Amino acid sequence: MSYDAHFCWRNAVHSRIGVFLSPVHATGQDPHLAIRRNLDLVELLDDLNFDEAWFGEHHSLGWGLVGSPETLIAAASQRTTQIKLAHGVVPLSWHHPFHVASRAVHLDHLSRGRYILGVGPGVPTDARMLGLEPADQRTRLAEALPSVIELVNGEQPVTDKTDWYGLNEAKLQLPRYSRSGLEIAIASGGTTPTAPKLAGRYGLSMVSFALTQPGIPVSIGLAEQWRIAEESAAEHGRTMTRENWRVALPVHVAETREEAFADVQDGFAHWLFDYFGRAGGRDVSTPGRSREEELQARVEAGGALVGSVDDVVAGIQRLQESTGGFGNLLVYVPDWCSWEKTDRSMQLLARYVAPHFTGTLERPHESMERHVARLTR
Repeated sequence: MSYDAHFCWRNAVHSRIGVFLSPVHATGQDPHLAIRRNLDLVELLDDLNFDEAWFGEHHSLGWGLVGSPETLIAAASQRTTQIKLAHGVVPLSWHHPFHVASRAVHLDHLSRGRYILGVGPGVPTDARMLGLEPADQRTRLAEALPSVIELVNGEQPVTDKTDWYGLNEAKLQLPRYSRSGLEIAIASGGTTPTAPKLAGRYGLSMVSFALTQPGIPVSIGLAEQWRIAEESAAEHGRTMTRENWRVALPVHVAETREEAFADVQDGFAHWLFDYFGRAGGRDVSTPGRSREEELQARVEAGGALVGSVDDVVAGIQRLQESTGGFGNLLVYVPDWCSWEKTDRSMQLLARYVAPHFTGTLERPHESMERHVARLTR
């Protein structure tokens, strides 16, 4: 493991593992129960000492049922005690900056400082319904971001005028709960350098997706995203911190590798071919691979971790080494298997995977070996 990876994860009381809930749920099930499932899962993760839970915003394609993630974050804040709760993410391209800032500060209060404001351009299929072109999404993200930052964490009134929103000496009436300011993170999908550049320019945290969206080519790898962010930060007199870098991808753990693959094989195929392929209209096949081999292909490419505890530990180590080190692993939860098997995977992650990286295994082993050595003198 690299020095930076060692620095980011070592001696952490918490797991340094979180979840990224788009959330997506396969069609054919009760939407009401699917939404409530997310809250039940986060309550379990709070008990398991997970660090974070991120909630996405989606309005199209049928699987992403949550169009108002702040409502789930507010509900989760009342059912949990220590886990951080994050927007994953607010699409700044179609939300007025003042409303984004106001909701963020209210969630800061409701969570008593456990809220993270994640921002991004938004999903293209959602933007299309709102009359936006893809280029408009990134332009609007860059335009709105400095106003959001000042409204949330600054003290000065904001005056700003664009062709889609206006602010006239705007300032929130409600003060922040977090005196040092809210953490603000930006999502990077690896398709353009926009997010890493903005992260560096404004000194934001960054969430990168090792999960590449099926059917969309990724031209900027994880390590390159971090390099771009650091260069942008240096250019603007700021410093990026690897501890505030999250990397997200699907992870499923079972007692054996064979069991883990069997758990998620059918659900993965449904997610890949029906959600991204049929609903999203993308070519999601891997050249030279059959439908049954697609899961293995994604795991081999580093776009998912599926296997035993040892397999997943090794996979995280490879990811840490290839990136130079990051702060938290976010487990993307794509509804590939039953809720019971997902819960079991989370328990294995917390009990047996996370301690390999946080250093919490060392003292018990050290104590045991010290006393064994005394017995053999």
